Amino acid sequence: MWKIKHIFDGEYGCEERIGNQKPKVSVTITNNNDEKVILSVEDQWLRDNNLDEGDEWPLEVEGNVGLD
Repeated sequence: MWKIKHIFDGEYGCEERIGNQKPKVSVTITNNNDEKVILSVEDQWLRDNNLDEGDEWPLEVEGNVGLD
């Protein structure tokens, strides 16, 4: 099982997004074996799924490849 360890919003207003690209955040998830994966996901997707630090990651993670 993977859990959300940290959510980092690296945008400070100076970075430009391409076209209509939505704001993204970096999400660090860890499992029971202390493996760590860092994913880039849309901030709104986290909100829509009511996900926050400490919550279980709802998607399957294969190896070290996650949602990008």
